Amino acid sequence: MSNKHRKPAKKTARRTNLRWIPPVLIGLFLLLGCLCFFSALWYSRIFGRTGFDSVLYTLTSGLTGTQPGMLKSYITGCALPAVAVCVPLFVILYFPLKKPIVRKVFGKKRQVFPLHRIVAGCLGAAISLGLILHAAYSVELLQYIKSQVQGTALYQAEYKDPKKVSVTFPEKKRNLVYIILESMETSYLSEDLGGALDHNLIPELYALAQENTNFSHNDTVGGFSQISGASWTVGSMVAQTGGVPLKVPLGIKDQQNGYGAGGVFLPGLTTLQNILHDNGYYQALMVGSNSNYGGRRAYYLTHEIDAVYDLYTAREDGLIPQDYYKWWGFEDLHLFEYAKEKLTEIASKEQPFAFTMLTADTHHVGGYPCALCKRQYKENYDNVIACSSAQTAAFIAWLQQQPFYENTTVIITGDHNSMDANYFKRNVAEDYERHMYNCFINAAASTENTANRQFCAMDLFPTTLAALGCNIAGDRLGFGTNLFSDTPTLLEKFGYDYFSEELSKRAFYYSRFYD
Repeated sequence: MSNKHRKPAKKTARRTNLRWIPPVLIGLFLLLGCLCFFSALWYSRIFGRTGFDSVLYTLTSGLTGTQPGMLKSYITGCALPAVAVCVPLFVILYFPLKKPIVRKVFGKKRQVFPLHRIVAGCLGAAISLGLILHAAYSVELLQYIKSQVQGTALYQAEYKDPKKVSVTFPEKKRNLVYIILESMETSYLSEDLGGALDHNLIPELYALAQENTNFSHNDTVGGFSQISGASWTVGSMVAQTGGVPLKVPLGIKDQQNGYGAGGVFLPGLTTLQNILHDNGYYQALMVGSNSNYGGRRAYYLTHEIDAVYDLYTAREDGLIPQDYYKWWGFEDLHLFEYAKEKLTEIASKEQPFAFTMLTADTHHVGGYPCALCKRQYKENYDNVIACSSAQTAAFIAWLQQQPFYENTTVIITGDHNSMDANYFKRNVAEDYERHMYNCFINAAASTENTANRQFCAMDLFPTTLAALGCNIAGDRLGFGTNLFSDTPTLLEKFGYDYFSEELSKRAFYYSRFYD
């Protein structure tokens, strides 16, 4: 056979192969659309609407330390449904038939199935684009893009750089025990006490707040508002200790924690930990999980703390077996015992100390019922929250019996609103305004101005130092205001909507915190 007879065959084969490229691309685009759609549904169902800052941080922080059940939930609630929808859609668009189905349409015979390749491609692209746009709306991506287009001068006008503010410590420096309770809200109080439920889940925490100092959004026990950039644990930690929201710039990625190069986390930000370090404090962080999760270890070590205790040190110290793993690592009942052990050691040092701990049992979804949890409520989450309240109060009672307590300030605070969206849909009115719990015990400062305040996590930064007996020039640090003073907070000055919107906007000033 001559070459001139072979060339058409090769061209035909090449053309046949090229015909498969558009369907393959459309198939991949459909899969992407389905993954985006179901991922957004899954995220909104599991975490609620926390803003795209939180989503972006989750995407860049990697999987290190993630609770295994969360990964399983994503696979079953997102990945599998995406494939289950994508495959039939692709088949409908491109299913081959030897004998096409022809019907009269508008008076003319037209092939209705299989679809013409151009029609199938356009329809597939439209479906994919629609799914992606729906996902973007669900996770508030469009609002995030809008905020990044707009700039803010809030930092230049209102940010008080702790490097330039005089903070004077008392002659005898006080110790600090800082307890962050996962997802602890005042919503868990009964309605007659200002909460959202028909029963009081946290009677012990309510009593502590009444007996000590509680800054409240109302005239009873209340708390602080959640603002942009502090709607997840690490974001709230940054806000509470650095006086700024956690903003996640595009492009920052590393294999350890997804934030900053080489595990360095906001090295240009002066925080509570930096100030305490410069004043001779020994500092430690304790969590009941892998401390690398979300960059928590990197954040605190970057800001000069001395020790981090977590799942792995608990195993090394014999608190739990080497292969022990429950929930996010180990339960709060072990965490409080571990804290007692380490606090006793730390208190024996000849220097003031600051000890921060983070609980995890009340994490969504549904919380983790430990051996101490009573089964008095139908909702599992109710039982876990009630147990957390009781365990925290028992730990405070232990602290008050220790020889170092007299010179120790204890702060109990929530981190962010609970992300257990379905629990709140079932039990809390949609228009109820949720706030995070706070309580200052044995503080070296006092005020009558505790009720009907508007404040947020960033105000805890200077307020913590004031509770230690420090004098802060101007009573402002970062975006935070000392609540023990008569100085209005920025929320009180600007109002919630304006202040939160300005925080969400692009700020070139923020880049100096990375340096």
